Amino acid sequence: MTITVPEHNSDKVVDIFTGQTWSPARVSPFIRLAPELDGLEMLYSNSAHPDTSFSIKILCWGLREDGDIVGLVPWLDNITSCPDMRDPLDGKWESYYDPGTEELFHDAPLHKALELEMAAKYYEYSFENASDVVQEIPDSIGTHAVFSNDGLKTLRLTEVVSWRLLHNGEIHAQVADQSKVQTTPVLPGDNCLYSTASDVDFRYFFQHHIANKIKAQDPEALAAIAILTET
Repeated sequence: MTITVPEHNSDKVVDIFTGQTWSPARVSPFIRLAPELDGLEMLYSNSAHPDTSFSIKILCWGLREDGDIVGLVPWLDNITSCPDMRDPLDGKWESYYDPGTEELFHDAPLHKALELEMAAKYYEYSFENASDVVQEIPDSIGTHAVFSNDGLKTLRLTEVVSWRLLHNGEIHAQVADQSKVQTTPVLPGDNCLYSTASDVDFRYFFQHHIANKIKAQDPEALAAIAILTET
């Protein structure tokens, strides 16, 4: 789906929430993922709204090579660990959040930690290349990838089908090349999937509630998108 966005003269803005690009520092690589299937969220705040906490759904939990376990969310143009999230308005990660019980917590749930650790021991394979696929999980939170080749004047929104963990620890979003789709629904591992990282037109990730507002031509969503420009 292609959306035309109103012109705006802002110079350096990146995200509908934050307005700036942020790239996480290189740390211990991920070796195993566990999808988040119970609706747990990440809470974050920023100095522009000191009395407000914002939430975003957690995609999955990731086990690093050094044993650290963190929640992961699609954020700006990458996937990032919740504790490493940064907002340019002096924002920061606050905690994990269970909307069902309203519990706040700062460590991965025990059942997810056990799942990751046991799976990592069970699936102890040898890989030759950095780009070999270690694992592929479905996207369960409605992530959309946004593509544009004209400075975000027009946008193409595509649903993310899955996420692939590579041997080098990178995690890549997979979207369908519609010209190669042979059967539906498109499932993880399908030959028509390709990484957003390989597409020069890829710009950002949005969760489904923002993507749906954009598709519906919501004035506030389009106004926010209008201030996004190439960096």
